[in-house]
Amino acid sequence: MSPVPEPIIQALSLPSESKASLSTSLSTSGLGSGFTSTGTIHAQIPSKNGKEERRYFVKTSSNGKAAEEMFQGESESLNAIVSSVPGFCPRALARGPLDEPGTEAKTHFLATEFLELGGKMDRSTSDEATLVHRLGKLHTTPASPDPNTGRRRFGFPVPTFCGDTKQPNRFCDSWAEFYANERLLTILATSEERNGPDAGLREAVEKTAHKVVPRLLGGGHLGYTSSGEGEGIVPVVVHGDLWSGNADWGRIVGSGRDETPGDVVYDPSACYGHSEFDLGILHMFGGFGARFFDEYHRIVPKTEPVAEYADRVELYELYHHLNHHAIFGGGYRSGAMSIMQKLIRKYGKD
Repeated sequence: MSPVPEPIIQALSLPSESKASLSTSLSTSGLGSGFTSTGTIHAQIPSKNGKEERRYFVKTSSNGKAAEEMFQGESESLNAIVSSVPGFCPRALARGPLDEPGTEAKTHFLATEFLELGGKMDRSTSDEATLVHRLGKLHTTPASPDPNTGRRRFGFPVPTFCGDTKQPNRFCDSWAEFYANERLLTILATSEERNGPDAGLREAVEKTAHKVVPRLLGGGHLGYTSSGEGEGIVPVVVHGDLWSGNADWGRIVGSGRDETPGDVVYDPSACYGHSEFDLGILHMFGGFGARFFDEYHRIVPKTEPVAEYADRVELYELYHHLNHHAIFGGGYRSGAMSIMQKLIRKYGKD
């Protein structure tokens, strides 16, 4: 156990008479962005009955501006999810620099509620605390309006990170525009920065962004039946990186209030988008069987045109193949090319 840094004590508004200690562990992100230190704060807070224990989870990083932006994105993502579905993830409580005032901030921290994990995640029962029901509630709750326009738009107030890939999340009125520009073309640029020019990959991504995306996700089409009936789609909060490694059974502890245990998520890279976007990475890495998706779609019906559902999910899966190629290189390129070639043959004709 070690003392809690003063900036964290102040940010969490821990009383001066409380006893707080920090236990840390060092873990590498494996993404070429250095090390992230994670830890648990145990604090004894004065109360009417003597002392109450508080627990907090803390991440720190010495990656300067990148760490600041990453923790800002994670903080906003967590709180967007918990605002829609309380208890589905820990609430972000504080973030900021750890360096001495007046110096260039290199080390930053993020403090959240403490999520105690353990047990067996249930992916397909009728319990409202299961992943399928909590995710269904998240995906049926309209996102917050854009504060600048008062309209619900596709995007997010701050950049987020999927792995160490920065996602600008500029607001758009069109989901097709957002997905083409803020996901596919952005990750193509990131990939070329890291892996060098790739004419074949660029041609495929650009054709997908300019031809396939408008055809499958365009306004007046997505959310409408073949006879033109429908209302389009409403932006909802999507987790953004929802594979099985970012979900588990657990509960918030040490927060001063009782929380219902259940399936929980963490490490989000959220945006306001189409609910089916989260299904892309669920399909990519597997672990969620047919019963899960059947139950999910009883809560969140497949978007019209239903006949194009499988192709849309592949289009959303594509982003994660491209992102993994940008981060790790190697074999993820072939998976991305396979998806694009299939979709271009079907939807990319002039």
